[in-house]
Amino acid sequence: MRIVILGAGQVGASVAESLVSENNDITVVDSDQERLAFLQDRFDLRTVIGNASNPSVLANAGLEDADLLIAVTPSDETNLVACKVAHSVFNVPARIARLRAHDFLDSEALLAPENFAVDYALCPEQVITEYIARLIDFPEALQVLSFARGRLALVGLRAYAGGLLVGSPISEMRSHLPPEIDGRIAAIYRHGGAITPTGETIIADGDEVFVLAADEHIRTVMRELRRSMEPVRRVMIAGGGNIGHRVAQALEGKCEVKLIEVDRRRAEFVANSLKSVLVLNGDATDEELLQQEGIEEMELFLALSNADEDNIMGASLAKRMGCQRVVALINRRAYAELVQGGPIDIAISPAQVSIGTLLTYVRHGDVVQVHSLRRGAAEALEIVAHGDKKNSRAVGRRVGELPVIHGAFIAAIVRDLGETDDFNFFRLGAKKQIGRVLIAHKDVVIETGDHVIVFCIDKKVVKQVEKLFEVGFHFF
Repeated sequence: MRIVILGAGQVGASVAESLVSENNDITVVDSDQERLAFLQDRFDLRTVIGNASNPSVLANAGLEDADLLIAVTPSDETNLVACKVAHSVFNVPARIARLRAHDFLDSEALLAPENFAVDYALCPEQVITEYIARLIDFPEALQVLSFARGRLALVGLRAYAGGLLVGSPISEMRSHLPPEIDGRIAAIYRHGGAITPTGETIIADGDEVFVLAADEHIRTVMRELRRSMEPVRRVMIAGGGNIGHRVAQALEGKCEVKLIEVDRRRAEFVANSLKSVLVLNGDATDEELLQQEGIEEMELFLALSNADEDNIMGASLAKRMGCQRVVALINRRAYAELVQGGPIDIAISPAQVSIGTLLTYVRHGDVVQVHSLRRGAAEALEIVAHGDKKNSRAVGRRVGELPVIHGAFIAAIVRDLGETDDFNFFRLGAKKQIGRVLIAHKDVVIETGDHVIVFCIDKKVVKQVEKLFEVGFHFF
């Protein structure tokens, strides 16, 4: 696929890195020569320097031959104009824009083909806010992801002594669970390396484990690995920027929230927009301020400023001063990998959290959702199965009969989910659709219309997974 990416910042660079590894033809456009040189030195891609909304720059980037435009510059206006030009001048089939302003995000008319022609609008700040909100709902989790319109949950957590299954083989999990509850351990990471779990695999204290189950059963399954934590009631947020402000709004009324913002004007703006959140003008790395505001009584500290170093320092200080759990937003992947599991409980990479939504539009076949795991090291795909036994290698066959793809396996299936407009479903906050969750044991038969969850420990096998679910041409 020929893809033109506008913007070489954190989001653009992460998207380029993910897509170039899958043999796509990638061109990145940015006005910053140093950023482009950095990408070109690391990856096999083409770069073009210039204004991303300028038609001549877009022509030089080869937009007339592109299959997809991904406009992720920091400017909403640049991204919108680029999509319009791509549609009207270059006839690019698919266009994605990163947008922040609610005026654009909330208007389907403005994004329609006759106007700015945006097929999908991505708001990383909102994606990250929802991601953090899920982590707060599961205070013991490292990562919380949903599939099949919320019917299925995938939770990553650290196994600790005291969990029913820790020190025992996975096969014992079935005997601990009620008959009506089923779950699966989808992957285990030990000392940084992936382990494909089998019934004989013994869970060790400190393992990072991904657990999959129906949303209503996930907490019961999680108790196999560690004692449940109490709900979060007191939260301190460092940083009142777009993300910090959104998270405070999401938590308002649900728990006690204090927000610290170093810029006085921004602090006043945030304070005026929130009713029950205490907003403080100060430095979240100030030990005296944290002590005055009772950091030792806080159950969660969220470092969400725009500066990696401040987030690392603030979160580390909060942990040392007695906060139960600390989370830091860290743009640089090397920093995130360095600090998570040490003084910082969870390091969130904004680009990696957002990228799954973009990857959904790039994958072949009927891939309805992609989640990036462990900061891009693995992926979980939700694929809708189509066809029948004559024209599909998957439909009509038992899971145990399917071709073996080393580094990937089917973890679960959601059946009878029904049809809906995914965009409006998530955007309007619709109620969950009825669907039957089936853990993918080897005797389960895949049926047409099933939402199949595939766990890819090795991203290199994603293409093989897509081909497995392709349908013969004559089916259509």
